[in-house]
Amino acid sequence: MPYKILLTVVWFILCSPRLVSAADAPDWRSWRGPQGSGSIEQGNYPVRFGSDRLLWSAELPGKGCSTPILLNERIYLTSPVEANDALLCYDSHGREQWRAVFSKESPGKHRNGSGCNASPVTDGKAVFVYFKSGAFATVDLDGKVRWKTDLVERFGRDTLFWDHGTSPVLTDRYVVMARMHQGESWLAAFDKETGEMAWKVARNFSTPTECDHGYATPLVIQHNGRESILVWGAEHLTIHNAADGQVSWSCGNFNPDANKLWPAIATPVIVGDMVVVAYGRNDRGIPRLYGIRLTGSGDVTETNHVWKRDDVGTFVPTPALYKGRVILVRDRGEVACIDPATGKTIWEGAFPKHRANFYASPLVAGDKLYAPREDGTVFVASVANDKFELLGENDMGESIIGSPVPASNCILIRGERHLFCVNSQISPQ
Repeated sequence: MPYKILLTVVWFILCSPRLVSAADAPDWRSWRGPQGSGSIEQGNYPVRFGSDRLLWSAELPGKGCSTPILLNERIYLTSPVEANDALLCYDSHGREQWRAVFSKESPGKHRNGSGCNASPVTDGKAVFVYFKSGAFATVDLDGKVRWKTDLVERFGRDTLFWDHGTSPVLTDRYVVMARMHQGESWLAAFDKETGEMAWKVARNFSTPTECDHGYATPLVIQHNGRESILVWGAEHLTIHNAADGQVSWSCGNFNPDANKLWPAIATPVIVGDMVVVAYGRNDRGIPRLYGIRLTGSGDVTETNHVWKRDDVGTFVPTPALYKGRVILVRDRGEVACIDPATGKTIWEGAFPKHRANFYASPLVAGDKLYAPREDGTVFVASVANDKFELLGENDMGESIIGSPVPASNCILIRGERHLFCVNSQISPQ
C-alpha cells in the first residue's frame, strides 16, 4: 500500500467520529446512564472545546431540555417539530435518520423549560417517551410507533407549578411513570409491548404548599431480593414492588419544620445500601442533604435516617457518583464531594462565579467532571486523587439544560438549538 494512502487510512481509523462500541463503553440508555449514577469511570474525554471546536453538530428543530440517550451508535432525543412533540434519531455523525411525531406540543413555562423535559429511555428493543402534553409512547428502533396514549386525557393535567420533569423508567416487564403534584398523585406501570396499564397505585401525602410537587425520576433497584422502584417526592421516599406497585418500604421526616415551597427536583443517588437525598432550597441558602439506609421493610422513618446536613446541598442538579462518593454541583457552581456513609465532606471546590445558575445535572466521565451552566458554558474539572482542579471552560454559544452524555471518548451536549459532539482529537466538521 502506498505510504500516502496508508496515512489516510490510519487517520480515518483514529479520527472518524464513531461514537461507541461494546469494548469502549456501555450504551447510555437512560438519563443518568447504566447505573443511574451519572458517571462512567473509564475513557479519555475532552477538556477544551466550544461552539467553534466540534467533532460535529446537528441543528435541532425546536427547543428541548431533555437529555439524549445512546444505543448501538444511534442517538435518540426528544424535541418539538413544528410545534408537535417528537422523538428524533441520529447516527454517529449527527445525521438525522428518522423522526416520530406525536401530538401538539405543550410549551414550557419556565425560561429553561420545554414541552419535552422528560428524557427518553430504551430497553435495547424500543424507545419510550413522555411529554408535558401527556403524549406517552413506545417507538421501535426503526421509527415505527408501537403504541401511544395520552396520560393527560386519561388522568387529567398535572398541577405542577413548573414544567413536567419526571422521565419514564423501565422494569423487566413495564415502563413506569410517576406523577407527583397537588391532587391525585400516582405511580403506574404499562406493558412495554401493548401499552396496557398493568397497575396504578396512589401516592398521596399531606404536605405544606408545593412540597407535594415532584420532578425527580424514580430509580429501578433490587430491594430485599426483588425488583423494586424507589420514588422520591412529597417529603417521602417509598419503595414499590415492581410486579404490582405495592409499597414495601417508606421513609419520611424530611421537612420536620414544615417549610413551604420545597418541591422535589434532584433525583436521589444510591451507593450500596445508602441513598443520598438532596432537598430544601439550596438556591435560597436553605440546603438539606440526607443519608438514608435502604435496609428493612415497612415504615423505617424512625430507624433509617443515618445523617443530615443543613449546610450543603443542591436544588435542581442531580448529584453524580465517583468511586463510591457523591459529587454535588450546587445551583451556583459550588462543588462538594460527600462520603455517603457518614455525610462528611471529603473535598470542596467551585466553578467561577456568575449570575447564571446550573440546571443541568453533572456527568463524571473517566476522572473528569462535566458541569454545564445555563448560559452555555461547560466546565471540566479533574476529580481524581481526592481534589478538585478546574481544567477547562468551554463556551457552546447557547443555553444548556440537558445533561452531558459520554460516548466512547466523545461527549454529547444537547444545547437549546443544537446537538454537539466533542472529543479529545477535535477536527472541525
